[in-house]
Amino acid sequence: MFFSRQIGIDPITGNQVPINGGAKLTGTLGRLELGIMDVHTRSSGPNPYSNFAVVRLKESLWAGSYVGLMGIDKRSGNVLDMFNQTGGADTRLIFFKDWFVDAYVAGTRSPGSVSGASDVGASLTYRSNWLEGLVERRKTGPNFNPEVGFVQRTDSNEIYGDLTFKVRPRIEGVRELQFEGFLLHAPDTLDQVSTQEWQGTFRAEFNNGAYTDNDIADVFTQRITTPFHIYKDVFIPNGVYHFARHQLTYGSGQDRRFTYNFFERFGGYYGGTLNEFRVRANYRRTAKFSISPSATWDRFRLPLPNGNFSVVLASLQANYSFTRFLTFTSILQMDTSNTQAASANLRLRYNYRPDSDLYIIYNVGTQFASIAPANPPQVRETRFAVKWTYSFAP
Repeated sequence: MFFSRQIGIDPITGNQVPINGGAKLTGTLGRLELGIMDVHTRSSGPNPYSNFAVVRLKESLWAGSYVGLMGIDKRSGNVLDMFNQTGGADTRLIFFKDWFVDAYVAGTRSPGSVSGASDVGASLTYRSNWLEGLVERRKTGPNFNPEVGFVQRTDSNEIYGDLTFKVRPRIEGVRELQFEGFLLHAPDTLDQVSTQEWQGTFRAEFNNGAYTDNDIADVFTQRITTPFHIYKDVFIPNGVYHFARHQLTYGSGQDRRFTYNFFERFGGYYGGTLNEFRVRANYRRTAKFSISPSATWDRFRLPLPNGNFSVVLASLQANYSFTRFLTFTSILQMDTSNTQAASANLRLRYNYRPDSDLYIIYNVGTQFASIAPANPPQVRETRFAVKWTYSFAP
């Protein structure tokens, strides 16, 4: 229903929209948790002014259980879309410590609203030391449109089931083994194929903190009704696609100064293949200083014009703690999908009292546009920001 990154970013181009100002208040009154936010953005290019108001109420019930309400109101200078409102209620009820019932209902309203603008779902979860199970049912209408939120898919009639077995064998060094399988069946509201997926996974956790997480098989069926943009001028055409992928993951023990992990996923991908490889390391020289390099390589082979390409993302992060309250973090990054690949982020944080901070941030790089569905022009920017937070008890 609510995704804060939708505020201050053009949903079409991904460009930033200037914010005039805003305020957020959070706190508790007895068993009631309260959150209120209001933000106003000004006109910029094709974007008219907008005002966003959000209210969240959450009442605690018995241990771990609650019931909540949320309301979102967006007002805009766009005469064709002057307002968008979202409202909803949700709850979690815990019984006998192991059983969890979650449910929610939400709806949206815009100019010329029509039917099918609701999202309703419920799930039942069981958790114990040796077994976890989940059954979920969800129906999202084709016209459900929370403009200040994020919806994975609309026009969906989803059923999801997940089962995980856990065992602690008498094997030296091994803490726990897990075997998980899930099934997702999500046709549209007319019962036409949209998304189907089933997966089998094996995991192992070791006493020293090392782990392995492997997808034996991850099988997809997906129908695309609008060309899917994945890279520059490469679009996956409409159609129904069937493919299977596999994954291998290993992370080293966490009881050393030097730790590492790697990830490899491979197999079919929308009529072609995709290999994803990621490696990350961390070296903690002292209690105050650590450094962490990482690299990701994605190799696409698709039966499309310009469909054979690779994307490399690499970064180097360093952290230094002057004291418990004053820390410095720097990140240098290279992304070959950008025209100018290099970027940097420097951040100084001062925690001057509990839950209250002062941040000084410097950025240089390509402007963030990852949520834009189109292929927006890449804009290079340099930004300096100061952020101050203050927490108090009434």
